[in-house]
Amino acid sequence: MPSDEQLAVGLLGRTAYGRAATSMRALPFLAFARHIVADGRVLLRMPRSCGYHQVCAGSVLAYGADNLGSARPGERLWTVQVVGRCEAHVPSADEIERFGPVPRQVDGEPFEPVYLRIEPRFGTVHFTDGPAGPL
Repeated sequence: MPSDEQLAVGLLGRTAYGRAATSMRALPFLAFARHIVADGRVLLRMPRSCGYHQVCAGSVLAYGADNLGSARPGERLWTVQVVGRCEAHVPSADEIERFGPVPRQVDGEPFEPVYLRIEPRFGTVHFTDGPAGPL
C-alpha cells in the first residue's frame, strides 16, 4: 500500500495545474503553476514575469491540486498536497516536452518559463466517499 506522500504524488500526475503555497513577508502566498511528476519529484513551470519563483525557490513549499472541476462521472473527488523543499531546476529536454506548449503571454507579458523542483517530504490525500456530484 503506497504512503500518503506516494499517493499524493501519483494523483498529481493526473492533473496539469496546481497551487503553490508559501509565505512572503510573513504573509501567506499562493501562486499558480503547471506541473509534471518525474522520479517522485514534482516539477513546476511558472512565469518569470510574475516573480513567484523568487519567493518559492529555497523555501519549504506546499503544493496542491485536485480534480474538483475535472472529475469524470462516477469518479471520486480528491484533493492532494505535498510539502517539501523547493529549489530551482534545469529541466531535461524530455521534461520540457512533457510540460507541453507554453502560453504566449501571462498578464500581457511574454511568457518566459522558470522551472522549480519540489522534493516531497510528506503528503496528504482526501477523497469523497462517493462519485462526483453536487457538493
